[in-house]
Amino acid sequence: MNPAIGIALLLAVLQVSRGQKVTSLTACLVNQTLRLDCHHENTTTLPVQYEFSLTREKKKHVLFGTMGVPEHAYRSRTNLTGNYNLKVLYLANFTNKDEGTYTCELRISGQQSIPNYKNVSVLRDKLVKCEGISLLAQNTSWLLLLLLSLSLLQATDFVSL
Repeated sequence: MNPAIGIALLLAVLQVSRGQKVTSLTACLVNQTLRLDCHHENTTTLPVQYEFSLTREKKKHVLFGTMGVPEHAYRSRTNLTGNYNLKVLYLANFTNKDEGTYTCELRISGQQSIPNYKNVSVLRDKLVKCEGISLLAQNTSWLLLLLLSLSLLQATDFVSL
């Protein structure tokens, strides 16, 4: 094999494997809605496919995504938001029947890549309430938060600039 081709293939494999890494999956409760935050790296220019699923009693149920077909029972209860490196799934009317292991899985479109995923075990009685400030911090740049904090502190005379 030509060494230049080998290096190009290695770089392509590295880009694919790095471009889809799920860094964390967390779950919390907003009123009666389950919120799943799937944080991931996004270092590729290729489209990233995703899937949220629930494994309950050894059976996988696709909730939302671009890889599998979501089950009819979940289509009217799910909503997705997100940005460059965060996908947030909301599952409305969360009950004990929705307990199980939730998965966020990512793949690079059009590539024979190894899927990258994280799991989180969700039990209704063990779920924490989503915090208002953490929701703001997850969806707002740190610089904007810092500027807002400084102006608030200055307005209350804690900081004199």
